[in-house]
Amino acid sequence: MYGKIKEHLQKEISEIREAGLYKDERIITSPQDAEITISTGEKVLNFCANNYLGLSNHPELVKAARDALDTHGFGMSSVRFICGTQDIHKALEKKISEFFGTEDTILYAACFDANGGIFEPLLTAEDAIISDSLNHASIIDGVRLCKAQRYRYKNADMQDLEEQLKQAREQRFRIIVTDGVFSMDGNVAPVDKMVELAEKYDAMVMVDECHSAGVVGKTGRGVTELFDIRGKVDLITGTLGKAFGGAIGGFTTGKKEIIEMLRQRSRPYLFSNSLPPVVVGAGIRMFDMMSETTELQDRLHENTAFFIREMREAGFDIKPTESAICAVMLYDAKLSQDFATKLLEQGIYVIGFYYPVVPKGEARIRVQLSAAHSRAHLEKALQAFKKVGRELDVIR
Repeated sequence: MYGKIKEHLQKEISEIREAGLYKDERIITSPQDAEITISTGEKVLNFCANNYLGLSNHPELVKAARDALDTHGFGMSSVRFICGTQDIHKALEKKISEFFGTEDTILYAACFDANGGIFEPLLTAEDAIISDSLNHASIIDGVRLCKAQRYRYKNADMQDLEEQLKQAREQRFRIIVTDGVFSMDGNVAPVDKMVELAEKYDAMVMVDECHSAGVVGKTGRGVTELFDIRGKVDLITGTLGKAFGGAIGGFTTGKKEIIEMLRQRSRPYLFSNSLPPVVVGAGIRMFDMMSETTELQDRLHENTAFFIREMREAGFDIKPTESAICAVMLYDAKLSQDFATKLLEQGIYVIGFYYPVVPKGEARIRVQLSAAHSRAHLEKALQAFKKVGRELDVIR
């Protein structure tokens, strides 16, 4: 029975390889950090992890995880409403609510689950979802699982958003959905203007803060802090897998009645194991650290400003960004792979992004800055980019 589909898959995989679109996975043999060891034994500088605050191997979080392992065990073997809720799960949810200035929080195995489980419990065919064209795949999949009417507006285009809101006036409830920071470009959504439009057209606002929480805003509290609109966004989704420690786990935080309904009807919450205690314990410690100092955020902002300024002065085509993401535009898929390979030879670990991760003709190297990067790390990366850029005729 498998024979025909096997031939079909082999042919498609071969075509992906021939088009230069095949995704190889490099193997890391060390903890995640600014400097990592790969399977060849080489030590390289990592510029493509979501480790924005350098917390993925932070000793404070490692200790907190070990402590939780001792006090609360390894795994939960259950979902939350059966016998999978520990005191530390409730404590972490409270910490997240306090951090974002929201009323309540619900934990998920990942933010993909949070986004996948948010729309269907709240909205029906009578309602409308108005979504940014560049929203993350998890939001798109969550929208597909819901019967609400779908509207899409051009990336961060408030005029187009208003047009879609006008078209959605006949629906019962409306929700505007956006990434806080768009992961491939690094631009920040104009959420302050979205809130104004939401008030004008009686809509809710939901923001995915995966790439913005911990990164934007003076204290890393995301776009609501950046635009001084804390409490005005109805729903925020996010992850513990990027700036907030880099492990696993997602959350939705916002209005208490919405969170209560998600606990009753959100399928990824009801039918997925609870977060393991080691992740929860480290998460609690991480939010405590975030409340004690802005040292990591300050360092991240300094590193980002320095690197982007130097790359632009060197002649690279850089997407406008207000985050820790620096999209180095190369446009050609094969060139992006060749560029990344040559950078690895120089000790710089980055990945080329191309279709279908980004639109055709929009291939790039996505550089992600971290508070864990030293000035020496940044300067080494800059020299490598300039060397390879000249070799491949990207810059002069």
